[in-house]
Amino acid sequence: MFAECISSFSMATHTDQPQKSAGAVLPDHVRSDPPGAAGRPPGLEPLTQIDRLLVQQRVELAEVVLDWESNNKYKVKNSTGQQVFFVSEETDFCSRQLCGPRRSFVLHVLDNTGQEVMRLTRPLRCGSCCFPCCLQELEVQCPPGSPIGFVLQNWHPFLPEFTVQNERREAVLKIVGPLCSCSCCTDVNFDVLSMDGSAKVGRISKQWSGLLREAFTDADHFEISFPVDLDVKIKAALFGACFLIDFMFFEQNFLDVLLSG
Repeated sequence: MFAECISSFSMATHTDQPQKSAGAVLPDHVRSDPPGAAGRPPGLEPLTQIDRLLVQQRVELAEVVLDWESNNKYKVKNSTGQQVFFVSEETDFCSRQLCGPRRSFVLHVLDNTGQEVMRLTRPLRCGSCCFPCCLQELEVQCPPGSPIGFVLQNWHPFLPEFTVQNERREAVLKIVGPLCSCSCCTDVNFDVLSMDGSAKVGRISKQWSGLLREAFTDADHFEISFPVDLDVKIKAALFGACFLIDFMFFEQNFLDVLLSG
């Protein structure tokens, strides 16, 4: 009941209407292949003709009442509100309680039939600028076992920065976040840029989801926007980057952040 009240309050305080992303001129190596092109991984069809995704983390009652970290679960919807994926975390109890948001994980991405179409894996790494040789990394697999993209944290003394790589480990895009990821009553935006920083390609936005949800849970809402003609495998990599950003910066609720600060 308490979780339902939080969810209802959040829906009333924040609309799910995404903002339109500005068009960007894409280089050829990140443009999508024509429909039906060979080499497109099966299961990514929901990503082909869309320019945004909404990621909504489910409120877990055990976390609210007992303050026990549980496996995260997410619903993923397109801009019309249709669910296209369900994401479920697989980690052991000790890792969640002892390592917290820095834990390694495997995220299983399921389609609406329950078939696993993607797998996101994150090894146990450092998250501090003091250890530039062992920073965060995430691998996107589609189908599971076949890497199609990578997200690597870049060393920077102040800003959160990431490089998005294709399946050949070639850098194609970068993600730059704000100096401070803590925000009250407003969204937190991570810009997706071309490698030279001259063009804004998209955005990963952590949405303000209401005072009660932000204060008592770590269940977050995100919007991912990108050009509709972006290579579908790069879209999948940006999709994976959203979860890495969630774990690195938003896995503590607002009260925990205030009390620990």
